Amino acid sequence: MKRFYIHKLGCPKNDVDADYIAGFLQKNNLQPTDDPASADLIIVNSCGFISAAKEESIDAIMQLAGFKKGDTSRKLVLTGCLAQRYAPELAAQIPELDGIFGLNDFQKITELLGNGSQPLLARSEVPRVYPDYAFTRAINPNEQFAYIKISDGCDNRCSYCAIPDIRGHFRSRTMAAIVDESRLLLDRGKKELILVSQESTAYGRDIYQKPQLLPLLDQLTALPGEYWIRLMYLHPARLEAELIDYIIDNPRICAYFDIPLQHISDKLLEAMNRRISRDRIEQILDHIRSHRERAAIRTGFIVGFPGETESDFELLCRFVEEKRFDRLGAFVYSREEETPAAALADQIDDKLAQERYDILMEIQRDIAFENNEQQVGIRLDVLVEEIDPASGETFGRTQFDAPEIDQTVRIKGTDHTAGEFVSVEVIAAEGYDLIAERRR
Repeated sequence: MKRFYIHKLGCPKNDVDADYIAGFLQKNNLQPTDDPASADLIIVNSCGFISAAKEESIDAIMQLAGFKKGDTSRKLVLTGCLAQRYAPELAAQIPELDGIFGLNDFQKITELLGNGSQPLLARSEVPRVYPDYAFTRAINPNEQFAYIKISDGCDNRCSYCAIPDIRGHFRSRTMAAIVDESRLLLDRGKKELILVSQESTAYGRDIYQKPQLLPLLDQLTALPGEYWIRLMYLHPARLEAELIDYIIDNPRICAYFDIPLQHISDKLLEAMNRRISRDRIEQILDHIRSHRERAAIRTGFIVGFPGETESDFELLCRFVEEKRFDRLGAFVYSREEETPAAALADQIDDKLAQERYDILMEIQRDIAFENNEQQVGIRLDVLVEEIDPASGETFGRTQFDAPEIDQTVRIKGTDHTAGEFVSVEVIAAEGYDLIAERRR
């Protein structure tokens, strides 16, 4: 039986695509392996969102190409966003690649295994309708959570973003397909379902003529079992009070608001084509914080966007200091070809942009550490993810922390089971981690 290895890069949406690729290959009698040296088929599922992601993808290709030396039967394949965006150029520039497959063309990968030494380039146009695949998705048994893609593509056309040109128009999955996949994941033991897309707040507007996120959540939260549901990427321009209240009031749903704000200067928000003002952003944040029940807000900001003055950046810093976000990530602006922002005047010097990034993240680091200190003595529910006998600790997350990007709770002792929900009391804070003890 031939073996395949998938090197995952990029966002959770890309991870879901990699799971579909793995499921397709397993259905076609290929066996997964975690060791590229033992794989007959090596796949790089790439990201092409910003320059740093492109470089990371190219580096991975060249590193994994080393496993082909002396073995002409081994195939190296590129999938994902970089393949969709630059397939012809990559085929010409990287002869080590045996196959390049667009986002919706991975079913052709098996043709490569019987294709001798002839490279295979397969990239079709992104479909207008979301293709709900008829084969099984591969599921990682070692993770307590699973991402579920509820839509793909984007129509917002933020001036800095190339996603619409890579992944195409916004298109929702059917509600029935999402519910079926969620049921499968819960049956396979998952304890947290994370809904991902380019814009979750717009779910359903294309196939149901209006947004249908609340009806979808109604169906998902009615499924049997003990689990959390987490929503990622809530575009602030479409985040209404009704959805905020629903998320906070429904115990099945994590009170976790992932709201990429990008900036707070009205001038820059307009230049970014974000379709929202500072006043409206303030209203949304105030509404979330007005609830008696606690909720966490995660956001992201871009520094160094063309035309960002020192005054604009100081405004952003003061805003972050005032709002004290629970979780925050920042990004240095990446000048992406064929985006409107790339043609703007007043491009910011890379060194200055990096300096601004460092300043903003230092502000947020101090806020995060202070917020954690204030958690000491508080009781929290935690999803147990890993037990480490060597350290004598158990690792988990609260509903206020998304996997892979947010902080961890370290629970004293190892008398726990992965996948269970436990009540703990925070006894200390160490940087970005909380230290806790179980309370029965």
